[in-house]
Amino acid sequence: MILGPVSLIDCLVFCIYLTPQLLYQAGFFPTAAVVLRVIPFLLVTLPIQFVWNRYCRSYASHKSSYLKGSTIFEDVVIRCVRYAFASIPANVGRVFFSKDVALPFLRWRMKRHGFKDFPVYWKEETIGEGDAKVKGIWIKQRGEDEPDIVIYYAHGGGFAMGSSYFYFEFLLAWHSLLVDAGYQNPAIFALDYSLVPDEIYPTQILQTLQGYKHVLEVAKDASKVCVAGDSAGGTLILSMLLEVGMQVQSQQAMRVKLGRKGSPEGFRPDFAIPRMAMLISPWITLASSLHFPSPVDYLNRGTLWKYGHQYAGDTMIHGGMASPGRCDDVKLWKAASPERGYFITYGGEEVLAPDIENFVGRLGAGKVEIEARRFDGAIHAWPVASLFLSSTRRKRLYGLRTIVGEIRKRFDKAPAGKVKWDGRLSD
Repeated sequence: MILGPVSLIDCLVFCIYLTPQLLYQAGFFPTAAVVLRVIPFLLVTLPIQFVWNRYCRSYASHKSSYLKGSTIFEDVVIRCVRYAFASIPANVGRVFFSKDVALPFLRWRMKRHGFKDFPVYWKEETIGEGDAKVKGIWIKQRGEDEPDIVIYYAHGGGFAMGSSYFYFEFLLAWHSLLVDAGYQNPAIFALDYSLVPDEIYPTQILQTLQGYKHVLEVAKDASKVCVAGDSAGGTLILSMLLEVGMQVQSQQAMRVKLGRKGSPEGFRPDFAIPRMAMLISPWITLASSLHFPSPVDYLNRGTLWKYGHQYAGDTMIHGGMASPGRCDDVKLWKAASPERGYFITYGGEEVLAPDIENFVGRLGAGKVEIEARRFDGAIHAWPVASLFLSSTRRKRLYGLRTIVGEIRKRFDKAPAGKVKWDGRLSD
């Protein structure tokens, strides 16, 4: 299911769904305090910034390529998101991404585009126990049939915001392209891990491991699994793979030890290595001097670091498991590497770009299979954002088409009985 871009009417309807949930979930006084701060921004700061940066500086060579390629609607929305990320408290901001807002808004958009109901099977599922207990959403082409490929997805949001329901439309579009690519029963499991400050590290990693275990049980074959995530979700996927890599190293050492005394046959790992990892603008290092203050990205470096400290604490924020970019153990990265390696997409003008490029260079130098695709002129998590904002179908699906093309390439061949997909899209 691929809907049209978000319109001004959609924005109005979103606000209608959002308002009562802000009052209910965040409370009247926190909501009122935010509204009082937002009004001057919308009436004064936003118009001045918009006119100055978009038009008055249009002749300057330092005008960003993002501004040059964006529509007025894209520009205004991203400026609003940038203000919200830097200025709105997380306990209020998380309401924007919550199930009670995102799901009815998606149903509204579906009806506006002629869909009376979801065209695919989906359900919410609770898995695990204790600290590892977690919810998620399954999306499948056909309910209980065994999938021929599974995408295991962890959403972004700085560990403080976000939900799988906010990403639901993006995941449905991804699923639709997988079907177009020839898969008979593609499946996506989107994890709804706990947010800070309700829970902190390592709870989210334990939940991510629990979700991966569940996916392996459903897929029945790790070679059918692609682990994926954006932003903070990318952090969790990398941390999870490092945990799996440590287990692999331990098991390899045990095999050597057992081999001296007898046969290691029957010794099986708890977590098998997936086929590939697909990361969208991963937040690789929680706090790094490589993060740069982009003038157009909606991420704010200071706020990002604050969320990193809330998640991992002052000590673990520099640890290799909570902050994967701090891990320099090449042998561990090799042990953690998926069968067909890593594929990363990122925006050329996002805060995290230099850190991502450094990470790709380090792992590549260590002979780890890794490839990155830089979207010039794009900002953070652009394959997700562009689906909602870009004006043409080609632009909106370009990032997802790139992702699906890499998945097909790394899963080797077209599924049996389907015409090979050439990746072309029409406007």
